Amino acid sequence: MLEISDLHAFYDKSHVLHGVNLTVNDGEIVSLVGRNGAGRSTLAKAIFGLVQCRGSIRYRGMQLVGKPPHFIARQGLAMVPEGREIFPDLTVRENLMLGQKNSGRQGRWSIKEFLEMFPNLGERADVPGGALSGGEQQMLTMCRALMGDPDLIIIDEPNEGLAPRIVAQLSDLMLDIARRGGAILLIEQKLAVAMRISQRINVMGHGRIVFCGTHAELVADDSIRTTWLSV
Repeated sequence: MLEISDLHAFYDKSHVLHGVNLTVNDGEIVSLVGRNGAGRSTLAKAIFGLVQCRGSIRYRGMQLVGKPPHFIARQGLAMVPEGREIFPDLTVRENLMLGQKNSGRQGRWSIKEFLEMFPNLGERADVPGGALSGGEQQMLTMCRALMGDPDLIIIDEPNEGLAPRIVAQLSDLMLDIARRGGAILLIEQKLAVAMRISQRINVMGHGRIVFCGTHAELVADDSIRTTWLSV
């Protein structure tokens, strides 16, 4: 589905990604972990054409490098950015409506389903998004992205600063996405979450992928965990 090879990304003269190689297959949850500043969020932005880059990003065989963000989103990709970028003056329901595709067909998700799945959102469906708690805003951001019925969703640090109950709810939602045939590239700071729900884990350090493997392979590799993940 997604094939990234020899990807380099830049902020002006600052060289952030140094030859990244990464793949995500249909229906797969792939996590990207690493210390702050490793380049994980830059990779998400590069996929969506939001930073200068060179190399190859192919989605279902189509080259995305050089394409504008609106074109990339229309190919079946979605991104949940770090920072919960909802529309604070619009209600929960209106935020969800903005995420809908105008394709004339029912997607895998509906507003009704999300309001039932997350009772906090259902009870506050007509409340402005800015009045929600941080956890509720994160739920809303993810649900709005899914309203576009993407085949691949890139989720950047969804659990940062959230209570364990909300983290568990979001993990269940991500597992449900995969069960329905969607794929996820999860950028995650909580290694325990990444290891619990991912089929494969990539570790990033200094703008490169330094490890790619399963939960068991990462547990067995003390050198990777010590060098690239320990605080």
